Amino acid sequence: MASTSPINSQQAGEPEARQRILDAAFALFTSRGYVETNTLDIATLAKVSKRDLYALVGKKEDMLNTCITDRATRLRWPQDIPSPHNHESLAAGLERFGYQLLLEVTDPIVVSVFRLAISEARRAPEVARTLDNIGRATSRDALRILFAHAKATGLVEGDVADMVERFLALLWGDLLMRLLLDIAERPDEQALKRRAKRATEAFMRLYASSDAE
Repeated sequence: MASTSPINSQQAGEPEARQRILDAAFALFTSRGYVETNTLDIATLAKVSKRDLYALVGKKEDMLNTCITDRATRLRWPQDIPSPHNHESLAAGLERFGYQLLLEVTDPIVVSVFRLAISEARRAPEVARTLDNIGRATSRDALRILFAHAKATGLVEGDVADMVERFLALLWGDLLMRLLLDIAERPDEQALKRRAKRATEAFMRLYASSDAE
C-alpha cells in the first residue's frame, strides 16, 4: 500500500476525521489485538497526525471505550416502545427488544469485539471490563428497568434480577457461544424474530402474574 501523509483534521473535517480514527482503531484492535496496536498505527491508518488523534479521541483506551459505547447505545430500550400496561404490551415490547438485542449482538463486528475481549483477557483485562461495564450492562439495565416497572404494576411476579438472567438465557441459549467459536452462521432476521418470540413466550409463562388484566 502506498504511503500517504497525514491529513490535518481541520482540512478533512473534525467529525469525519474522528470517525476515521475510530474505524481504524476498531479495525486494528480486532485484527492485531489491543495490546499490539499503538496510536501511531491508528493515526497512520486513519490518515491523521498523532496530535489530531489525541485531540479528537484521546488515548488508546479512550478509543476502545468510544467504540464500545457507540455500539452499546443500540442496546438501550427503544424510545418509541411505551411502558407496558398489560400482559400483551409487555410481551410485545419484550419481543421487540429481544429481537433488537439479537440483531445487534450477532453482528459480526460485535462478535469480533467479544473475541477480542477473550483473546486479550490476560494481557489487557480492560477490554473485557469495558465490554462488560458498557456493552453488556446497557441491555441488562434496560431489562432491569422494564421488569421493575412490570412488577410494580402487577404484571409479573418474582425477583427482578432473576428475570433479567432468565430472559437472556432463554433468548440466547448457546447461540452466542457457537458464534464465538465460529461453528454457526448468523441467523437471518426471521430466525432472530422467532427466537425472540419463543423467549418472550417462555418468559411470560414463567413470570406473568395470574391476576393482571
